[in-house]
Amino acid sequence: MEDWLNTKVFGVKWSRLLTNIQQTLYMVGWALLIGTVVGLLLALLLVLTRKGGILKGKTAAAVHTVLNLYVNIVRSVPFVILLVTIMPFTRLLMGTTIGSTAALVPLVLYISPYLARLIENSLLECSPGIIEAAQAMGANVFQVIRYFIVPETLGSVVLALTTGTIGLLGASAMAGYVGGGGVGDLALTYGYEKMNTPLMIVTVIILVVFVQLIQLLGSAISRKLRAHQG
Repeated sequence: MEDWLNTKVFGVKWSRLLTNIQQTLYMVGWALLIGTVVGLLLALLLVLTRKGGILKGKTAAAVHTVLNLYVNIVRSVPFVILLVTIMPFTRLLMGTTIGSTAALVPLVLYISPYLARLIENSLLECSPGIIEAAQAMGANVFQVIRYFIVPETLGSVVLALTTGTIGLLGASAMAGYVGGGGVGDLALTYGYEKMNTPLMIVTVIILVVFVQLIQLLGSAISRKLRAHQG
């Protein structure tokens, strides 16, 4: 087993290749988990406080304005620039800017607003008539979200998360630029810097395979949810 791991493929040991793939899965998995929680909360607040939403008043309008501005600003910054800009914050929070764990900070900060906007668009697919009927039955805000909005839009939310995951995968590859590890680091350190074109092609193939698997899984789950809703 060890002999196989120490053999090289395109100038890189199999053990190194597998380690970098594992680092990519680690970054994408944890960033997606945390980013989904934060993004869902942001999306719900954006939907509830928007003009004509369930929550009304000056406070709701102010919250919506601030959150909307925050989401738009962060989404307008390219990930590489965001990655470098918040390095002092990453170092303060994690003690370092190197490694897959440190890369989670910019990845979460990047993907949360991105997912928030995607999920917001999905939640807005819920018919206003359904919400009005829920309120007429005496449902409170939590009940409207839990039993009406989310079940009605779950299939669309899954597709939104699928799109976000693919975007996150691309961002995790760029994290290798600052020593974040993963497939991106493999392509940069062992591929680009050593002019190892075959290895760079292999890393592209790995990312393409990941994207295809994510899209297939997300689409399949969404179809089942939509069929169940129908």
